[in-house]
Amino acid sequence: MAIKRCDWCEDNPLYQRYHDQEWGTPVYDDQTLFECLTLEGAQAGLSWITILKKREGYRKAFANFEVEKVARFSDKKLEKLLLNPDIVRNRLKVFSVRKNARAFIDIQKEFGNFTDYIWGFVNGEPIQNSWKTLSEIPATSPVSDTISKDLKRRGFSFVGSTIIYAFMQAIGMINDHIRDCHRYKALSKK
Repeated sequence: MAIKRCDWCEDNPLYQRYHDQEWGTPVYDDQTLFECLTLEGAQAGLSWITILKKREGYRKAFANFEVEKVARFSDKKLEKLLLNPDIVRNRLKVFSVRKNARAFIDIQKEFGNFTDYIWGFVNGEPIQNSWKTLSEIPATSPVSDTISKDLKRRGFSFVGSTIIYAFMQAIGMINDHIRDCHRYKALSKK
């Protein structure tokens, strides 16, 4: 019997692995959260599979998402990254990674870590949705709107509400697996 998955992961093994092992699983690690936030921002205007294929390139290019190292990247280093075919070579996106790293560190200083800051928007508990079809899943929510506004106020770029909603899905702040997906029940507290 075939495993039932959310329709978006299609028949692509890379998508399926990501769906089955990561997407929607709660993340409480600052380095992983910084990676996810960076990759979601890079995805703006592109397909997620494009970003998944470039993920290892991003890890190499951005010091395995060690936020302190990325915050110290020079303009020269960022300019060099614009020539790297293993990442999305969009100037605004590339330079935003350093900008976001610096703002990320400011949040860590204020809250002790980024994890407590971001999970505080949902009182530390994933939002449990119960969608029957992919078409029911929204692109934004009041919570993603609030987080987006706060991150922008704190100096982040590429953190619009749609990007933040996708980030929340990816890091398990929201369980948006459809009800008949094999991951829904595993991630549901119902």
